[in-house]
Amino acid sequence: MQYKILKFLSFCVCLLPHKCLMYMGKGLGIAYFHLIAKERKRAIAQMRASLGNTEEEAAKIIKESFINMGRTFMEILYMPRLNKDNINDYVDPAGLEKLRTALDEQHGVVVLTGHVGNWEWMAAALAFNGMPTTTIVKPQPNLQHTRILNEYREMVGVEVFARGTSELLAAARALKKGKILGFLADQDAGPGGAFIDFLGKKASTPLGPAVFARKFSSPVVPLFIVRRPDGKHRLIVGDIMRYHDSGDEDKDLFNFTTEMTRFVEKVIIENPTQWLWFQKRWNTSEDEMKIKHHVAGRR
Repeated sequence: MQYKILKFLSFCVCLLPHKCLMYMGKGLGIAYFHLIAKERKRAIAQMRASLGNTEEEAAKIIKESFINMGRTFMEILYMPRLNKDNINDYVDPAGLEKLRTALDEQHGVVVLTGHVGNWEWMAAALAFNGMPTTTIVKPQPNLQHTRILNEYREMVGVEVFARGTSELLAAARALKKGKILGFLADQDAGPGGAFIDFLGKKASTPLGPAVFARKFSSPVVPLFIVRRPDGKHRLIVGDIMRYHDSGDEDKDLFNFTTEMTRFVEKVIIENPTQWLWFQKRWNTSEDEMKIKHHVAGRR
């Protein structure tokens, strides 16, 4: 039933002009900001700890972040309206030539990104501009939400590998075929991640982008999307980054992951209203990491 309701809402939303989505999304975001106290308080606390702003300043920025999230939700419902003829009207493709240059190396491309702006439309922009795009996704807590998200991702031409399946083998095959493999690298990676400073506090950071870059000699391209004042989007495309092999694999993976993390940090600091501040980015404690390494060392 939830799936059918979402599909019906999506059908209705697709009948509207994009400007209407911006107004509706703003109202939705403001309502969410006031109603979901737990996430609002976590977001404000994490922003203050990271950026050192006052509670009033943080609350104002977080409210804008929630508004952006509401607009992104409406745009996801709008995805059936996207196609190769109109995508560049919504997402300015400036900077994609760096991705094309990386693809020309024929080792696949690891795209480094995060929960910034409407990352679903960023993937659609790549696919509709003729770039073979794949991504590893984390299933949503609600299976019906996961179902419609994956359906819409595939509708716009993005190949999806779901975690908990044979996603690593599928991702490896994608890079071997010269495709783009996108990583959301701003999530808590649990005890298996690298413990790296992130926005002022150590956080378990995914090693996946560095691991795949090393294994397949794939260039890494930082790529993010942020909303412009007119409600549409622009891309932030970094220069090509490369894994450097010194012979010490653990050290090299850690150093490259740190380098990539600094880029993610910079994007968030420069665009604080675009990031999901309430996500549990610092969920894994340093003590958990120590216990994990202690147990591993005893085996």
